[in-house]
Amino acid sequence: MQFRTQIPILRSNHPIDYNSKIVSLGSCFAVNMAEKLDYFKFQNTCNPFGILFHPLAIEKLIDFAVSKKGFTEKDLFFHEERWHSFDAHSDLSNSNKTELVKNLNAIVKSTLQQITESTHIIITFGTAWVYRNVENNKVVANCHKVPQKRFKKELLSVEEITQSLEKTIHLIRTINPEANIIFTVSPVRHIKDGFIENQLSKSHLITAIHNIINCQLSIVNYFPSYEIMMDELRDYRFYAEDMLHPSQVAINYIWERFSETWISESAYKTMEDVETIQKGLAHRPFNPDSESHLKFESKLREKITKLEFQYSFIKF
Repeated sequence: MQFRTQIPILRSNHPIDYNSKIVSLGSCFAVNMAEKLDYFKFQNTCNPFGILFHPLAIEKLIDFAVSKKGFTEKDLFFHEERWHSFDAHSDLSNSNKTELVKNLNAIVKSTLQQITESTHIIITFGTAWVYRNVENNKVVANCHKVPQKRFKKELLSVEEITQSLEKTIHLIRTINPEANIIFTVSPVRHIKDGFIENQLSKSHLITAIHNIINCQLSIVNYFPSYEIMMDELRDYRFYAEDMLHPSQVAINYIWERFSETWISESAYKTMEDVETIQKGLAHRPFNPDSESHLKFESKLREKITKLEFQYSFIKF
């Protein structure tokens, strides 16, 4: 008898290796996957504007970068002793208005370069629910704990998401027609929106992505993070204590499924070497001055030197 299902995922014809340059954008699950890429020392950039949950926020970031738009002090607002942008995460907020504008514009400039040079762009959507600023009728990326009465909550339609994805792909293609774009939907459950509302949101995202793929408007790909969580790991033991976010075991499993299909086999040996070094660096000896540990450190330094010589961008 078979007691579990496994989603068939075709191996990519354009896999990631150590020459690849990756840009990861989107929800907190994008951060989970980016941390894995960082751990194995791939060339990866994650969320320059901080965590972004919905398609319009990601589209706007890419539009700012590709169109070389700039932020001014008029784009900021003051709340709870800090300056914020509705288009960026609170992690970027600053007590100094001038400094925030400078930082945001530097990020826009660097994002343009990263997208231009990237071989793979991984975009993870968390929700189709958005908040519209009542004052200017614009959808925000982050509310920054501003009173909810200043926003109107809306569910993006499948058509609106599809149009946003078309624009996002077009913007990327104008500066980097060769980039591999990988869409995925976060397995994190946004229960604050409601149980039914969360499922409705995810279904809108998935349907819109497949509208794009089926229409073949561009060479885009889909990795089923959400489906793996729902169908292969359908048990609460694979959730963190909040019962909303995937546990570390689940994150590791989804990463393994991603590696099987999107990481080149030619990279596996280097990944093993990197992991050996990472575990060695994390090791805490009982006796740091012992002869055996000093030999261990010497061999570890040799491995690091060899790998850093082979790949100039790898640093431990």
